[in-house]
Amino acid sequence: MMTKVVAVVGSYRKGGTIDAAVEELLAAAREKGAETVTFYLGEKHIEFCTNCRECMQTPGEARGKCKLHDDLEPMLRAIDEADAVVLGSPVNCYNVTAIFRRFMERLVGSAYWPWGQDAPKGRNRKPNKKAVLVASSGAPGILIPLATGAARALRITAEMLGAKTVGRLWIGLAAHKPHQQLSPRIREKARRLGRKLA
Repeated sequence: MMTKVVAVVGSYRKGGTIDAAVEELLAAAREKGAETVTFYLGEKHIEFCTNCRECMQTPGEARGKCKLHDDLEPMLRAIDEADAVVLGSPVNCYNVTAIFRRFMERLVGSAYWPWGQDAPKGRNRKPNKKAVLVASSGAPGILIPLATGAARALRITAEMLGAKTVGRLWIGLAAHKPHQQLSPRIREKARRLGRKLA
């Protein structure tokens, strides 16, 4: 059976560091026979979460349905049917981009929080897919998990999508040139992670 890998790219432009790294990763997965799909959040119509909490009221393990009608639900169906997910975002102002955050916030239906309860509870869905997290920064890559909220945001998003993180690709010093290429080391790590998902 063919492995399906879905990527969600939260970069504002195509052809940048995140786009190139995710594509390198997916290319390696395709070489091992995987089917891949990429969703560019900049090309999708995703409304802001209104925090109405309607999606959090229905009990059970299934993610609650959002009452907003946009491009989110078809994306989530594709992710639910996938075996693996790749989540990528540049670091902007010490965290993932605003468009990635918008996507992340719309996943709150992954928790159950009925009216009158003080705090939400996870729906206890066991991870049924793998995840690789990809982030880039103008600062050294080691600072992405240490000095920004991007690593945590990507990990929590993976968990809300029912995925267990099996790899991370932190790309540092990505702002030295207007059209900076991936280094051979980063390219090879991306390919290794792609093969791991296939």
